[in-house]
Amino acid sequence: MAVMKVIEILSNSEKSWEDATRKAVKQASKSVKNIKSAFVQSQSVVVNDDEVSEFRVNLKVTFEVK
Repeated sequence: MAVMKVIEILSNSEKSWEDATRKAVKQASKSVKNIKSAFVQSQSVVVNDDEVSEFRVNLKVTFEVK
């Protein structure tokens, strides 16, 4: 039987929500092994001078505990 754990991660990108998500998973994988999935819980942006300057994601990352 596999035991799973979920952690919450925040990430940002100047490019896109997808880029922020990829960055979060890549960074998390440096210290968390056996990542199985990531759920984007919320998305937001930062606006400066009427332009989107930053994309932000709040992820729930699931990994297997061995």
